[in-house]
Amino acid sequence: MDCRVALLAYTPEPDSVVAAAARLCYSDESVSVLKDGISPERTKSFICNLLRSGHHSPLEHVSFSFAVDGISRVTTHQIVRHRIASYSQRSQRYVRMNEPACIMPKSVAENETARKLFSETVKSCHDAYCVLVDAGIPKEDARYILPHGWETSIVITMNARELHHFFRLRLCRRTQWEIRETARCMAVEARKAAPFIFETLGPGCVGGVCPELRPCGSPYASVDDVLKGVAES
Repeated sequence: MDCRVALLAYTPEPDSVVAAAARLCYSDESVSVLKDGISPERTKSFICNLLRSGHHSPLEHVSFSFAVDGISRVTTHQIVRHRIASYSQRSQRYVRMNEPACIMPKSVAENETARKLFSETVKSCHDAYCVLVDAGIPKEDARYILPHGWETSIVITMNARELHHFFRLRLCRRTQWEIRETARCMAVEARKAAPFIFETLGPGCVGGVCPELRPCGSPYASVDDVLKGVAES
């Protein structure tokens, strides 16, 4: 898998915006005064208190847009189930699939027989797709023969509150490997842009109790381990 994530854009000074929105709830000052008069230390303190207290609505005032390449439609079908977000995905209706590009799971790649069968089947499906398109079949109909794991690209925009929810669910070790790696790459980029907002993130096992009925048995030791993809042994 070669998942590639880039942070296309985000609300300027996201940490300061969230801190100012939070302060407004408890102050009679204007928003501009609140934003200009807060130090980095107090910004961090405000955001930490928000996250601890469950007062998450101020997080909705900042958003982040990611470009994600090199993932399968299996994974994008899961991602778009997060409904408080906006998506734009490469269309198989209008874009011709010129190369046999399908994401191969590691479990398949490590098995010689499975890898050979997988590659041959992908090529066969793509060959049939090309024959159909060249015969005049619309791309939107010819695509029905392509595997579910076909490679795609997508732009994802979420506010910070929804990103925290997304990371809580999708960074869990019980989540499928591909969407977990996508979420990890997104979390790394989000944390660079808003270090206070995303100082703590990840599944319930990080600094808390796993909410799963069937825990994985390998909880993460810290946020840093989550971002590195390292589980506690």
